[in-house]
Amino acid sequence: MASKRVIVVGTGPGGGTAAMVLAKHGFEVEIFEKQPYVGGRTSAIHLGDYTFDLGPTFLMMVDVLEDAFRAAGRDVHEYLDIRRIEPMYHLRFGDGRSFYPTTDPTGMKAEIERLFPGQSGRFDRYMSYEQRKYDRVLPCLQVPYDELTAYASKRFLRAIPYLDAHRSLFDHLGRYFDHEDLKISFTFQAKYLGMSPWKCPATFSIISFIEHSGGIYHVIGGLNRITAAMAKVAQEHGARLHLGTGVKRLLLEGRRAVGVELDSGEQVRADHVVVNADFGTFMTRLVPHTAARKYTPAKLSKMGLSCSGFMLYLAVDKQYDLAHHNILFAQDYKQNVTEIADTLQLSDDPSVYVQNASRTDPTLAPPGCSTLYVLVPAPNRRSGIDWSEAKAEYRERVLRILEQKAGLTDLRQHIVAERVVTPADFETDKLVYQGAVFNLAHTVGQMLWMRPHNKFEEFAGCWLAGGGTHPGSGLPTIIQSGVISAEGILAQEGAQPGAPGPSAGATP
Repeated sequence: MASKRVIVVGTGPGGGTAAMVLAKHGFEVEIFEKQPYVGGRTSAIHLGDYTFDLGPTFLMMVDVLEDAFRAAGRDVHEYLDIRRIEPMYHLRFGDGRSFYPTTDPTGMKAEIERLFPGQSGRFDRYMSYEQRKYDRVLPCLQVPYDELTAYASKRFLRAIPYLDAHRSLFDHLGRYFDHEDLKISFTFQAKYLGMSPWKCPATFSIISFIEHSGGIYHVIGGLNRITAAMAKVAQEHGARLHLGTGVKRLLLEGRRAVGVELDSGEQVRADHVVVNADFGTFMTRLVPHTAARKYTPAKLSKMGLSCSGFMLYLAVDKQYDLAHHNILFAQDYKQNVTEIADTLQLSDDPSVYVQNASRTDPTLAPPGCSTLYVLVPAPNRRSGIDWSEAKAEYRERVLRILEQKAGLTDLRQHIVAERVVTPADFETDKLVYQGAVFNLAHTVGQMLWMRPHNKFEEFAGCWLAGGGTHPGSGLPTIIQSGVISAEGILAQEGAQPGAPGPSAGATP
């Protein structure tokens, strides 16, 4: 097995998972990362002594992370300090009322009854049906859909009655709850996919169920520690990590990927190439346009994309009485998401997510200080918004919302450092296609077999990991994409995924 070489392009959680699993099985793994740091969008931003996650801040389905490390012969808890967040988050609705969802069923029903009298009895019905749905749908997200025949599997046929793909997520929650704000509290999770609850398929109601059944977690040091730990495990198994080493193009011989050409001009050949780069960027920058058959630039320009994000990373010399996760909804939430996803315009009254991770994690800021991570969902770059013109005014708009809705009235006086990241920055600096930070949209026509395959259909020897392939965006599913691609390579080379393989490294 050691004679087989695998190149992994990118060190996001999908590529990191594939790298550590394949290295554990004795493959010669070469990892190339354009940035001088590990993680891609799951990396860190440092402002002096303050540390922020660049991207994901919600960790769910810890068992997926545990299983990925177990497949690499490691215990994730020996690398990461994972803490449960309770209550899960603070939701502030447009009328100013606050709601604190919890994973404790009794406490959750009491919280529903406090704010939405008469609705609490429906929570049990929601959990009962969504448990059955989860049990049927989840197995469909753990296997590849490289062949159309996957739809004929017993696994998929059992899931069909629970897919609910014919209705929207918001309409689906109307089966349980009457109050609009209560439905919003179980559907805003569509933002994890960069979609509107009124457009997102109801299949994804399992996301809110996963939260309520399994909880939300934080990693001490930030979720960026996940990709750092993956890189460490891969290296322990003998993988070679090349930071600050960009890939210029995929090397092709006919319809087979045989390696990569680096920005330096050096060509590195391999038996398999796992691409964890942003999918649209990969196809438009690393693949010759004349080589693409299915995902041509013209086809990509017509595919559905997620929204983007306007980010503020605020280092403050004060601690606020603010929950770990906070969502400040617009007065008219539906109009807000319509503007983001459909009319592609900036909202006068946007919804704002604020993470106050220092409440849980003292390692992120100096004593008595805080890191405030602020995400405002925004249109992707297809909007044509000139962020060089809009950036300053939109920053002011967001700060006013934090002052008025989050009660951070003296915030400006306590900001000691900050960074602003716009959709344009995601496109140019982070190489995110059209700034769509949640990748391809998760519409019915872009799911399962109709999403770019893990065993990439354009080129033999090429495998995909990340949010642009199956199962989709979000940390657990991206990690699963790395598992699926690694298992596909193992199967192709005649190795058993669960079997021990030769390792060049020692246990930690």
